[in-house]
Amino acid sequence: MDIGFIGLGNMGGGMAANLLKAGFRLTVNDLRREAADQLLENGAEWADTPSLLASRCEVILTSLPGPREIEAVALEKDGILEGIMPGGVYIDLSTGYPTLARKIFAAFAEKNAHVMDAPVSGSTIGAQTGRMAVMASGDRAVFDRCKPVLDAIGDRVSYTGEIGSGTVCKLVHNCIGYGIQAIAAECYTLGVKAGVDPAALTEAVANGAVGRGIHFSFVFPETYFQGKFDKPLFPVKGAHKDVGLALKLGREHNVPMAIGNLVIQELTAAINRGWGEEDARKAMLLQEERAGNIRVRVPENRK
Repeated sequence: MDIGFIGLGNMGGGMAANLLKAGFRLTVNDLRREAADQLLENGAEWADTPSLLASRCEVILTSLPGPREIEAVALEKDGILEGIMPGGVYIDLSTGYPTLARKIFAAFAEKNAHVMDAPVSGSTIGAQTGRMAVMASGDRAVFDRCKPVLDAIGDRVSYTGEIGSGTVCKLVHNCIGYGIQAIAAECYTLGVKAGVDPAALTEAVANGAVGRGIHFSFVFPETYFQGKFDKPLFPVKGAHKDVGLALKLGREHNVPMAIGNLVIQELTAAINRGWGEEDARKAMLLQEERAGNIRVRVPENRK
């Protein structure tokens, strides 16, 4: 299969190299030709424009900085749309925006070509080693056809639904991640200012439930995603007590706890609903209400 790859930066270069290692015939393009030097030495071919690359390849992948670059490479002069063949597939691995993915999907459909948005997660190390998640969306038949290509760049490839769904998943994933980063900074600074050695503090957190990642692997699947809160793993009132004590410690040591204060407000509201004895995850229903009574529920067989 002839594969094209556009965007050979920190992420794209590693992914393109893994496609070569997997045995695909590869044509590449980048704003800087020197970014392709190692790939060309290893057997890849060069195309001067995205349009020319697309005219040579069955599947074209891009790894680009953001929506502006994605739209330019896909739709503007000398872009992929100009050169793609009927039946060809364009897969964007970048973190873009779902509305843009749908716009590109519609434009390519007019040429009987296909589009998938398939953003990746795993950092530059993952791009080099192939240990990455790929969150793909678009036509299911096109996904099935292209899965061997995606398997060459990531070890956890999932189909998320219609076009744009993959980008939504990636944006949700990253927002959760940076939210965790923000509360972690708040709490680690609290711990150190309260007198704990940083090495001891970080080891203790890593050894606990948070550090072991059981919220995503067990706690949420058994409670929130099922809407089951009557057999608490830990009750709302207990969570309220613990967060309240952390905030008291923050006041004692003059550590700002902006996110912690938002958390205690949610837990207080949950107690005022009469949920104090139920599982602490029931407080998450407050956000579901604010979002328009959205329900985040996963069938038992999908956990």
